[in-house]
Amino acid sequence: MNEPLKTGKHPRALFVLFITEMWERFGYYLMVGILFLYLTDTRTGGMGFDNKMGADVVGTFIALVYLTPFIGGLIADRYLGYIKSIFIGGALMAAGYFCLALPGDTALYVALSLIIVGNGFFKPNISTLLGNIYNKEELKPLKDSAYNIFYMGINIGALFCNFAAAYLRNKYGWGYAFAAAGVGLTFGLIWLATQLKHVKEADIRKPMQKEDMPMSKIFMYVFLPAIIPAVIGWFLPGNIFGSDSNDAFIFACIPVVAFYVGIWRKSIGSDKKAIGALLFVFAISIIFWTIYNQNSTGLTIWAETYTDRQIPASIQSSAESIDMLQSVDATPREVPKIDEYMRAVRDDSGKVINTLGPDPYLNNLPK
Repeated sequence: MNEPLKTGKHPRALFVLFITEMWERFGYYLMVGILFLYLTDTRTGGMGFDNKMGADVVGTFIALVYLTPFIGGLIADRYLGYIKSIFIGGALMAAGYFCLALPGDTALYVALSLIIVGNGFFKPNISTLLGNIYNKEELKPLKDSAYNIFYMGINIGALFCNFAAAYLRNKYGWGYAFAAAGVGLTFGLIWLATQLKHVKEADIRKPMQKEDMPMSKIFMYVFLPAIIPAVIGWFLPGNIFGSDSNDAFIFACIPVVAFYVGIWRKSIGSDKKAIGALLFVFAISIIFWTIYNQNSTGLTIWAETYTDRQIPASIQSSAESIDMLQSVDATPREVPKIDEYMRAVRDDSGKVINTLGPDPYLNNLPK
């Protein structure tokens, strides 16, 4: 009879990565949760963009955040290693959050660029590090539960960041809220640095196989060709997908998709089945994440404009004492003109017509 496989217990490395990821997600979800509101705010020091521009910036940012891990993972696999990539990515993201605390368009776009690049180095590699830890025979049966526990760190960070963002934004302003994201991520990096001995052994780079494509060819055959469709999409008359940036991004994705399909076609044996399964998961994930990430734009607009956000009088004083209330008044200001269905009215050129009126939120309430 075969002896049952002896399993170990979860190592301290799981707790180390759990805390690190919790603080990283605290920073990211704090920032992305209020980004659209900051971009479209016209009353308390925001950027003053209209909803279309705000949604375009946020949507493009999120799309690029999901693209860069493709590059960051490759660089970590072949050159930098996972731990060094995590620290590089975390430092860039923290710098981006602190940069968001500064006013002006230049600071905004520099900050978002830093976060995009930093996420590419951080996000894929901390998950890979955890997977390497659980590749030991005695830990393999615990890998699924380890990732579930690890994911709870994401959820905890994503929960508590909302309270920090609300308090700091209401009490001190947008800059303090974004800076808190940078402080949180800095805590996470300091924690990882002090606990490095528990995860160092998992920083293993897989040697290149003969069928692996060199980095030079990847950039030549994937990213360089992606630039041409992106330029075409940007300058194409009209907007097929809503804006120039959307057109450019989706056009640029065509070579990337072709690259993945090409890898699947050329792979052999068990690799072909594994890659095929991943491509199927990717296809489903695209649909899911497209819907999910409406929380940063469409659902935020809905929550800001079309939901009853008044809290019961019994807890109002308590919430006010910890600066969890946003004040809305009827002081006339420049707001979009709306029709009977609460849609923005546009002129013949498609530009939103503005008029003097109260906060749009009050349009839902009895006069």
